Amino acid sequence: MYTHEKQVRTQGKPLSETGKALILIHGRGATAASILPLAQELGADDFTLFAPQATNNTWYPYSFMAPADQNQPALDSALELINETVQSIKAQGIASKDIYLLGFSQGACLTAEYATRHAQRFGGLLIFTGGLIGQELNTSNYKGDFEGTPVFISTGDPDPHVPVSRVDETVKQMEGMGAKVSRKVYPGRPHTILQEELELARMILASKE
Repeated sequence: MYTHEKQVRTQGKPLSETGKALILIHGRGATAASILPLAQELGADDFTLFAPQATNNTWYPYSFMAPADQNQPALDSALELINETVQSIKAQGIASKDIYLLGFSQGACLTAEYATRHAQRFGGLLIFTGGLIGQELNTSNYKGDFEGTPVFISTGDPDPHVPVSRVDETVKQMEGMGAKVSRKVYPGRPHTILQEELELARMILASKE
């Protein structure tokens, strides 16, 4: 088992100019460099981009639906890397309402898990095919209030990794903590991101709430 080295790629104008941060969290077997171009497709030119890199390109070794202890200590290390990234952005004077988190697949699960453990008014959460982590949800891990944070969450039906039932559990948990969730399930969709998903995510990034 492993812990993650602190590697975070940045792109775009400095935070002092943009005042907004978008953290992009890659999926299993991918890289920080491979998810950064997604920001262009989302029209996020006026955001400063941050993309953490998983050691060995994988955030945790087993399925996100495995018993949580099987994915330790990699999972806690991954969550800590996301937290360090968020805290470093806040230390530069950026409020949580101007911090957006995006993830795909394994990265989407990590996005959901991190945000729900640290619920606050984020700018938005873009959870492309993911859900909360664990064989069963450990609700004692989830703390805070989303205060109306807009959330987009999706999966395919069926999806080889992310069942609709877990997406629904995730929606219920987040809504109970004050999030405004938009849930999309796409029949027969492969494990990818569709143009419609990008458009819905773009709306959250462009929102002036």
